[in-house]
Amino acid sequence: MLTALEVCTTVIVGLMVGVEFAVAFVVNPILNALPDDSALLGRAHGGRMLGALMPVWYVASLALTAAWATTARGEPGAKLVVTAATLLLLSVIMSVALLVPINNRGKTWTPENRPADWKEQVTRWDRYHYARVGVIIAAFTLLAAALA
Repeated sequence: MLTALEVCTTVIVGLMVGVEFAVAFVVNPILNALPDDSALLGRAHGGRMLGALMPVWYVASLALTAAWATTARGEPGAKLVVTAATLLLLSVIMSVALLVPINNRGKTWTPENRPADWKEQVTRWDRYHYARVGVIIAAFTLLAAALA
């Protein structure tokens, strides 16, 4: 049973990392290269779509990792899993405190109602997102190492 939890958790977290990595280093640079209205509309749509999916994914990843950490107490690699859970908790806190407020504003923007500083807000969101991607990559790396 523990092996199934370990593999499932690692796959779920790994997929989440892949999506967030792609957003940071593929999707957003593509959107940033588009003309203003297209970039704005693309980001707003992405904010609505991923804003609905990613909170569930983050919480599920944290819950699975916490379950693994609890179940694996005293096992080799358990400290790595606890550290990974702590990093995933940090990523949730970062999301709620830093990224979600910007995303909640941005997903409602249109060319007609966008604020004058929308590009600065998008740049700030990107910086926070890069940091969060680093945190979840570290958590995933620890989970993968704990499997060994």
